[in-house]
Amino acid sequence: MALLSILCYPDERLHTVAKPVAVVDDRIRRQIDDMFETMYEAKGVGLAATQVDFHERLIVMDVSEERNEPIVLINPEIEWASTEPFEWEEGCLSVPGVYDRVQRAERVRVRALDRDGQPFTLEAEGLMAVCIQHEMDHLMGKVFVEYLSLLKRTRIRAKMVKARRERERDGEH
Repeated sequence: MALLSILCYPDERLHTVAKPVAVVDDRIRRQIDDMFETMYEAKGVGLAATQVDFHERLIVMDVSEERNEPIVLINPEIEWASTEPFEWEEGCLSVPGVYDRVQRAERVRVRALDRDGQPFTLEAEGLMAVCIQHEMDHLMGKVFVEYLSLLKRTRIRAKMVKARRERERDGEH
């Protein structure tokens, strides 16, 4: 397994729309393992392939307290979403240190393939439902800050660009 580099907003690659996974093979399973290692190391609860510059429809997540309930979603599609509004404070590994409230569906049902390519359906609510929607946005090239006001997005963009310049100046990546 290997740690992957997480793209940081406003990197344009975060706006790439992911293509469907054509075949679930060892290449995809290695990517899944690397993404889990990266997500756990970064203390995240979800990671979309787009965030690690891998533009196929693949999500890993684990919203459990013990970090022992990994979920893989390959080619996920939301079959149903509740209509009642639900607001959650979200953060993102691609926008480190930024948290804000975003309105999502409180419950969703998603259809996907597991790490062996087997189809399954998952019903989720609360944090898991938010995480699924957040990560699926990444696969469509959307970052959660795009739900925020233009003023907030402008401030976040400036903060992220400044942080990247400081990392580059200090010789970090």
